[in-house]
Amino acid sequence: MPRRLLATIAVLLLAGCGQTPGGRAVTGGLMGAGAGAAIGSFSGNAGAGALIGAGVGAVGGAVTAPRNP
Repeated sequence: MPRRLLATIAVLLLAGCGQTPGGRAVTGGLMGAGAGAAIGSFSGNAGAGALIGAGVGAVGGAVTAPRNP
């Protein structure tokens, strides 16, 4: 993977953080769905990868706490 693509992905992942548990659940789910679909497409089942990634991302986003300033 080219370095520029990896840098773009890293920036998008870091920019997707929310301030509330609901916001983090939504952004985590969306990012997880995208990542799961991309990974799942290599194994031939992008739909299942997207569903698994969305679930893991949403739960991960909901249970994490934002940094306090």
